[in-house]
Amino acid sequence: MSIPASALSGSYDVLVIGGGNAALCAAISARQGGASVLVVEAAPKFYRGGNTRHTRNMRCAHDAATETLSGPYTEDEFWNDLLVVTGGQTNEQLARSMIAQSKEMLTWIAEQGVRFQPSLGGTLSLGRTNSFFLGGGRAMLNSLYRTAETMGAEVVYDAEVVAMDVQDGAFRSATVKQAGTEHRVEARTLVAASGGFEANIDWLRESWGPAADNFLIRGTPHNRGTVLKMLLAHGVEPIGDATQCHAVAIDARAPKFDGGIITRLDCVPFGIVVNKFAQRFYDEGEDVWPKRYAIWGRLVAAQPDQIGYIIFDAPKLELFMPSLFPAIAANTIAELATKLTLDPQALEATVDTFNAAVRPGTFDNQILDDCHTEGLTPPKSHWAQRIETAPFYAYPVRPGITFTYLGTRVDRDARMLMHGGGASDNMFAAGEIMAGNVLGRGYAAGIGMTIGSVFGRIAGREAAKRART
Repeated sequence: MSIPASALSGSYDVLVIGGGNAALCAAISARQGGASVLVVEAAPKFYRGGNTRHTRNMRCAHDAATETLSGPYTEDEFWNDLLVVTGGQTNEQLARSMIAQSKEMLTWIAEQGVRFQPSLGGTLSLGRTNSFFLGGGRAMLNSLYRTAETMGAEVVYDAEVVAMDVQDGAFRSATVKQAGTEHRVEARTLVAASGGFEANIDWLRESWGPAADNFLIRGTPHNRGTVLKMLLAHGVEPIGDATQCHAVAIDARAPKFDGGIITRLDCVPFGIVVNKFAQRFYDEGEDVWPKRYAIWGRLVAAQPDQIGYIIFDAPKLELFMPSLFPAIAANTIAELATKLTLDPQALEATVDTFNAAVRPGTFDNQILDDCHTEGLTPPKSHWAQRIETAPFYAYPVRPGITFTYLGTRVDRDARMLMHGGGASDNMFAAGEIMAGNVLGRGYAAGIGMTIGSVFGRIAGREAAKRART
């Protein structure tokens, strides 16, 4: 049930900090283990759930087609996909354990009231690997909250954790601030599921420099890394690189925060991407989109002024999911350049050079086809088609940060590891705050939700065990 902070009791078995998928899975799992649970969510109730509000699906291993998945997705295939997108920067023991346990999650999540829709085809290429939530992330969250509260978990909103008492690697209490008043909450165990620090521009600037000022934050403005900073200051061992994150190319016209999935642009494979000098800078057809879409945020971040432009022509307009904003259109490349404030001659030269390098093949947007360029640097490996049919279109793009990978190091039981060796006596972590254990870099669609649900369930279960002994 939802309670005001003023009604908080003095002590709980499990304190869960955060209000998204990982936090709710932890709360439900802890209640299933017989523990009393308090969930502290920094956001108002309407905006509860962190980045989970903007999600649509999760990636889980499974051995056969189901009512909502079009075919099998084995543990080995999942592992190989993860290995590719991370470039090997992952904890294999934790990753393989997560993948193995992901096979149970679709059933477990459904048991908590979450519903899935039939598998999707079309431009996403995820019908076999990813299960889509009926009603999206907000509907999923509502189901998890309903289940957690029905089971007796208490939830407090608009409540920020501003201090922690941690002694010798053991959590004692947290100071929760709501409406200007501070409340001391004691708990036998802690589950930190409070996200990354992507909404903290000052912290991003420490690693990225002035470029961070041009980043857009796809998700919640409440993930400022406050809890993460406290935990690291109390001796929890960090994991990951502060510059690594889930970052995609999103429409440059999106709001600074909370633009969500509808600002993402999925059209990169069907055109070319240029920087402010109208020059291409990476292979737009490197791999299928769900595996490689998350590299484009970092690529654009490395360009001057952190701005890029996706250029394509009329036949490509129906090949991808539309963005919230309409594409910018023009009857000539030169006119399009002018609308984008690019040098018209430079953009014309780039398009002409690309067109001349395209080699004919059989175009197929569902597979790695044989349409490619020759003699072009950088090349376009697949889906290369001439940009020659008016009207011509463009989307301006900036880096859209979803979540950061610097976090808390954990073991297979989601227990936080401390500086100097050994695990915390009673502190656990789940979700984005520990995602760097699995994602050293890169991303593939739906893995964030897998990390949150699997480790959330583990953290809640283990925290309840510890609290009840």
